[in-house]
Amino acid sequence: MLYSEKSGAAQEKRGRMESSQASKSSGRGLFLLVLVLGASALLGGLYGPSVRATAAGSDDLQDSVKSFTRVLSVVERNYADPVDVDKSIYDGAIPGMLHVLDPHSNFFDPQQYALFREEQEGKYYGVGMTVAPRENQTVVLAPFMASPAAKAGIRPGDTILQVDGKNCTGLTTTQVADMLKGAKGTTVHISLGREGWEKPIEVTVVRDEIPRPGVEFSEMVKPGIGYVRVSTFNETTDSDLAEALKQLNFSKLDGLIIDLRNNGGGLLNQAVGMADMFLDKNEIVVSHRGRSSPERRYYAVRGNQGIEVPLIVLVNGQSASASEIVSGAIQDHDRGLIVGEVSFGKGLVQTQFPLSEDTALLLTTARYYTPSGRLIQRDYKNVTLYDYHYNPKPPQKPEVKLTDGGRQVFGGGGITPDQTIAMPKPNEFEEMLLRHGVFYPFPSGVGDFARYYLGTRPTITKEFSPDDSVIAQLRKFLNQQHVKYTDQDLQANDSWLKWEIKREVFTTIFGLNEGYKVALENDAQLDKGIEMIPQAKALYANVRKVVAQRQSDGTRP
Repeated sequence: MLYSEKSGAAQEKRGRMESSQASKSSGRGLFLLVLVLGASALLGGLYGPSVRATAAGSDDLQDSVKSFTRVLSVVERNYADPVDVDKSIYDGAIPGMLHVLDPHSNFFDPQQYALFREEQEGKYYGVGMTVAPRENQTVVLAPFMASPAAKAGIRPGDTILQVDGKNCTGLTTTQVADMLKGAKGTTVHISLGREGWEKPIEVTVVRDEIPRPGVEFSEMVKPGIGYVRVSTFNETTDSDLAEALKQLNFSKLDGLIIDLRNNGGGLLNQAVGMADMFLDKNEIVVSHRGRSSPERRYYAVRGNQGIEVPLIVLVNGQSASASEIVSGAIQDHDRGLIVGEVSFGKGLVQTQFPLSEDTALLLTTARYYTPSGRLIQRDYKNVTLYDYHYNPKPPQKPEVKLTDGGRQVFGGGGITPDQTIAMPKPNEFEEMLLRHGVFYPFPSGVGDFARYYLGTRPTITKEFSPDDSVIAQLRKFLNQQHVKYTDQDLQANDSWLKWEIKREVFTTIFGLNEGYKVALENDAQLDKGIEMIPQAKALYANVRKVVAQRQSDGTRP
């Protein structure tokens, strides 16, 4: 689990309670459980026959709650250790019930719900950095671009020793993150440990509003070719993208790459707004319908206003939900080409139901369909939750639909790219180094090499390129950390090692954006996307002719 000062640790719960507190907690938890059961019963979950709220159904619900109460009472009285009732209900009973329905219905306790709302809003107040636990300490993974933490010179790999004079050793990362947050304009004093520095580094940071932009990074990757990385769909994504396109001089581009890889989704209206920028006015973006939810269609309201730059959308197995809505709409309308790997296949609509005690239920109420009628959601029946998330399988009989231009596309298992290209998988040696956290301040790793190397205080400019002397330092680091390797391993992976080192050094010294630029230097999917821009241009030109001909003939597209 990775944390930011903003997110803290969503799974850190309350400590053990005394019996009187447990009794109150039991009542509160049971009340919430009844609310969740009631909502689920009324809405009927996602699937199953139509039901009516009958007296018999009400009696069944009351009997179920009574049975649960009796079980909980026996557990409280007789379990070997004291029972945290809130934890049992919040982390056990309610999530267990919801996961029987589908993998995405969820319940948020007060802390998780507050973090969820922060994610949607796309901002919070603090110093602006991501932190994680390591060996009884909290370390900095990365300061956000232009954040107070970045301006104060805090680096990835720094260990947070004290916050406002309080020793952080032994504290949970959640506790440290909460200490870093605070009202805008207030100050926080942080003591940091850094490789190569004998004494702690002392910084005073002024807290500020920390925006988490939906568009993480944009640049020209080739002359005339723009690139935009969209990391999430929060309340600012639409405006963030518009600003990024403006900075890229969008109307004069020969091609545009939209990177939705590892974007797990977010707000539906932001996905619709993004698609709206590229589709023709009144073209459908997505629809959803469910047993108790009538069909609703979402259309491009503004349209692309005559801007017809060829589009390439990059996706992978972690592109989900809103990412699949955008890529599905682009593909179905032949507005651009999808490149990469099959997306996750998360096409369930979660409706948010705020409950008491600052908790909330996210319940699946409908399914998403692309403009051609493809179901985005992949099958989750008869598979374990682990396999659903980590071992996806293609549908045995995928749906076959047609795009506006008559191309075949497939549904029922995410968005299948027009050009499938997998990122090269690390070999055994590379995987071993990544697992040890050698090139990243991984929470359970041995310590990243970039932090060690920079601790020797080398002079780093943007012309820095790792050479044999840097590899010699890597050898020394691996020996100190007792990481096994051979000379052949280092020789065979020389270019990969130097690329990883450069990426992490640039991220640490110059910030996340410079690290992203280095990462794109070795990106097979991006390279293929750039190569396919002429095909995307020809595709869009052709579909416009096809649609115009159909309209003149009076036939439906």
